[in-house]
Amino acid sequence: MSYRPYQQITRRRSRQIHVGRVPVGGDAPITVQTMTNTPTTDVEATIAQIRRAEIAGVDIVRVSVPDEESTAALAKIVPEVNVPIVADIHFHYRRAIEAAEAGAACLRINPGNIGSADRVKEVIRAARDHGCSIRIGVNAGSLEKHLLEKYGEPNPEALVESALWHAAHLQEHDFHAFKISVKASDVFLAVAAYQQLAEACDHPLHLGITEAGSRRAGTVKSAMGIGSLLWAGIGDTIRVSLSDEPEEEVRVGWEILKGLHLRHRGVKIISCPSCARQGFDVIRTVEALEKRLEHIQVPISLSIIGCVVNGPGEALLTDLGLTGGGAGRHMIYAAGRTDHTIGAEGMVDHIVSLVEAKAEALKAEAALAKAAE
Repeated sequence: MSYRPYQQITRRRSRQIHVGRVPVGGDAPITVQTMTNTPTTDVEATIAQIRRAEIAGVDIVRVSVPDEESTAALAKIVPEVNVPIVADIHFHYRRAIEAAEAGAACLRINPGNIGSADRVKEVIRAARDHGCSIRIGVNAGSLEKHLLEKYGEPNPEALVESALWHAAHLQEHDFHAFKISVKASDVFLAVAAYQQLAEACDHPLHLGITEAGSRRAGTVKSAMGIGSLLWAGIGDTIRVSLSDEPEEEVRVGWEILKGLHLRHRGVKIISCPSCARQGFDVIRTVEALEKRLEHIQVPISLSIIGCVVNGPGEALLTDLGLTGGGAGRHMIYAAGRTDHTIGAEGMVDHIVSLVEAKAEALKAEAALAKAAE
């Protein structure tokens, strides 16, 4: 079932760059990123982690390259994965050059931290020669000394001034294929900085609430910060920073985009919190379905409602639905209409099979439509 949101988000106009084959900014879809947490020198473990993120729907993955051994490992990782890799560099300009040579699609640097003007020029030359874009990554926890002296503490003005100061290093060499982030762990600080930066430039913006915390706390903070910016039309690519596995960051990122109707992927489950009226165990059913349906990539909506108070109404807006009924029989809806009933035994397996069949039908429809073009 198609659902038309009450409000359409008008995105801020930004120039477009590319991270490998993935466009960022302009009219391109907002992309979802994550970062590996394995030692980069452990090539097999890093590749395995990236592949799990790919299954979850990641568009771009960042990999830390703190030393020469890591950039050597990067050259082995890049050919084995299906998404572009951003090399994370903080101070040593040689790592940036090595990462570009190793196949990185983007370099995460702060040009002002790289060193002399000649070193910045060398990094830009390497980026140009190897088709790399650059991300300027400003963080409230590592602002430059002169800005802390000027402002006394991290604030939105300091973050924005830092970002534009670093951007000027690239623009002086006529390099414009870069995006900017101004992250902070404080939601209000980060949002205010991004709002000011969005008004000050037209570069694509990478959104994030840095060091957001655990899965639960970090998800809430990221949804508030990233979500409010996206709602205002600000942001071209996002990374949810959690003390959790990278694939979980990807799943949360997708949920933020899906919740704002900015992108659609996989099964969107609408479920009730459950109460004494429920005809089946809603919480356990939803938990099982979320795990069993992670492999579905086609956008499908599924409502799981414990009783008939809201169930039929929610089913009108979803592709498939389940509503708890009496006498141990529960109603299955398809395209908003009652289709059949089912008992509790084998119910999850049955819904999984219905979703899989629906996904295959939608893929077939899309293939026919494309062939007819």
